[in-house]
Amino acid sequence: MLILGIETSCDETAVALVRDGRLLGEELATQVDTHALFGGVVPEIASREHLRVLPRLYRELMRGTGVDAGDLDGVAVARGPGLLGSLLVGVSFAKGLSLASGVPLIGVNHLWAHLLAPGLEGELEFPALGLLVSGGHTHTYLIQSPTEFTLLGRTLDDAAGEAFDKTAKMLNFPYPGGRYIDELAREAEPDTGMFPRPYIENPTLDFSFSGLKTAVAHYVADHPELVFETMADPQAVADLPAERRASLARVCASFNWSVADTLRIKVERALKQVGKVKSLIVAGGVAANTGVREAMRSVAEGNGLRLTLPGLSLCTDNGAMIAHAGWLLAEAGYRHGLELEAIPRGRIVPLDWERASERA
Repeated sequence: MLILGIETSCDETAVALVRDGRLLGEELATQVDTHALFGGVVPEIASREHLRVLPRLYRELMRGTGVDAGDLDGVAVARGPGLLGSLLVGVSFAKGLSLASGVPLIGVNHLWAHLLAPGLEGELEFPALGLLVSGGHTHTYLIQSPTEFTLLGRTLDDAAGEAFDKTAKMLNFPYPGGRYIDELAREAEPDTGMFPRPYIENPTLDFSFSGLKTAVAHYVADHPELVFETMADPQAVADLPAERRASLARVCASFNWSVADTLRIKVERALKQVGKVKSLIVAGGVAANTGVREAMRSVAEGNGLRLTLPGLSLCTDNGAMIAHAGWLLAEAGYRHGLELEAIPRGRIVPLDWERASERA
């Protein structure tokens, strides 16, 4: 079964082809340089860029793989959550292609696709506890199968990725700044008393990183010498004087530890709640962070679980994960009609798919 995947939920435009669970080809265009001028994603610009590059990426993918639209068995598209204007570009393109080629349309939950993405690199073991740590979401799930996700804990305000982005912005790191925090954090030992581990003094599995963001803001205000005068470029970070670099590294290591240990505590708590699972799946952009990966490795080893982490290229938004999730849904017999709706962030993605036999 050959599935085309389309991803336009935020600032990455991507298309990919997956045949029988194997990645056949992928094309991706990032908008990082465009949004770096503003220090963050501008939704209107993002949607216009998707509209501009998506047709070209599709043509290049089909040409490069030698596949024709008539060869497809389904068109999968990220239908949410994400930026509404951006999602509409991908959903509209997918609907048009589905209508023109006569192949099924499959709407994919962007968050679930992240957690299923490691399945492109190896077999996933269920039931699993899933931790999604991305720019806009920090969620835990009990995953019984590729189509059975139970939400256990969720972001109440700032997600882990947002805390990284806002901390980097306070320091005037280049955009996106999370990679620079991670890079510097590896050069120092954390001061575990510098920043709080937010929202852990409670019995819930939910996450809130706004308190950590506020603590960083107060610390930075008290230590203005840490901040670049204007938004730095990568070379400016590389050329930092040794003393200033050491001070920044200590702050980054301490912040990184606070995030990673908060995640560790909540995941340990979730494991006690759900009981027996076979594996721990960690995915999303923040899953590329060294401290987070180490903390989750410790949790998995301590609980006798298989740790499943995606390769770094599958951590960020990509078309391969959408095509793969679409393939799994198609294999289970699920599809959508042309009434498929794009779901913006803040709304729950409905389980409104239907069996192919029902539509027939």
